Amino acid sequence: MKFKAQQIADILEGEVVGNPDEEVSALSKIEEGKKGSLTFLSNPKYTSFLYSTNASVAIVNKSFTPEKEVKITLIKVADAYIAFSKLLEFYNEAKNNKLGREQPNFIAESAQIGENEYIGAFAYLGENVKIGKNVKIYPNSYIGDNSLIGDNTVIFAGVKIYADTHIGKNCKIHSGAIIGADGFGFAPTKGGDYQSIPQIGNVIIEDNVDIGATSTIDRATLGSTIIRKGVKLDNQIQIAHNVEVGKNTVIASQTGVSGSTKIGENCMIGGQVGIGGHLIIGNNVKVLGQTGITKNIKDSEVIYGTPAFKSSSFNRSYVHFKNLPTIVSKINQLEKELKTQLRKNE
Repeated sequence: MKFKAQQIADILEGEVVGNPDEEVSALSKIEEGKKGSLTFLSNPKYTSFLYSTNASVAIVNKSFTPEKEVKITLIKVADAYIAFSKLLEFYNEAKNNKLGREQPNFIAESAQIGENEYIGAFAYLGENVKIGKNVKIYPNSYIGDNSLIGDNTVIFAGVKIYADTHIGKNCKIHSGAIIGADGFGFAPTKGGDYQSIPQIGNVIIEDNVDIGATSTIDRATLGSTIIRKGVKLDNQIQIAHNVEVGKNTVIASQTGVSGSTKIGENCMIGGQVGIGGHLIIGNNVKVLGQTGITKNIKDSEVIYGTPAFKSSSFNRSYVHFKNLPTIVSKINQLEKELKTQLRKNE
């Protein structure tokens, strides 16, 4: 697909400086730009590349003033980074704009599907499934009985959605994710083995949620596991039964959240974090990577370490952690000197 600079400027509400008919058909980094590609400049340290790049069009901030002649066409916007991100989303949607139903697939007679759908090959839609408008379900995906999927949601290849799951509008669920598997519920018996506890709840995912590849969200024992509006989950995350994640919270890769924990709104949780069960994490909390959380966390805390405590306290303590051998040596030396002094005083 080819686009003219003016067409791109219209999409981004920007202003063209140069040739409005300059055509581009690819995106590139500014230092790797080639003829016919579009790039952007938002970080000042890359400014020098603007004068040497072979790209045809560059998106820049309105405030940018070149220090010397610029050979390529510029599109000036309020924020180049956000504008380029918007353009990437537009490009991705155009590239993946598939429609229709590939064969073979299985769609139950009781399933209801909105208009402009895409159903990929080998997809399975169970009984009483309800699919909104403009939904895309890529090949080898499974949608269990009584599940609901809202308008404009994309289910990528190989996603498994168990029965009774509710997914909102404008969501993206990436390949290999499993939504609604049984929670980890087992009761020990007198014989020493474990009796499985039926998990009869469901998963509710609200609007504008992104779920990364191979992440798993377990169904509730009773009630619902809930992912609120605007949540962004990275790849390889485990959300256990009856967890609730508050709106606009972001969680990085390889984090695990144990059962019945409630995470507040607008939290930022780093990678490889472990969160215990039945806890309450407040709003606006920041959790640094590889932290282990074993107790409730108040609003707006910034925490680090295992078990977790305030990052400011951790940083002060760490100075002592890494100097422990020296500190112990000094203590031993002081003990020897003290014993020697005491003997002299006897």
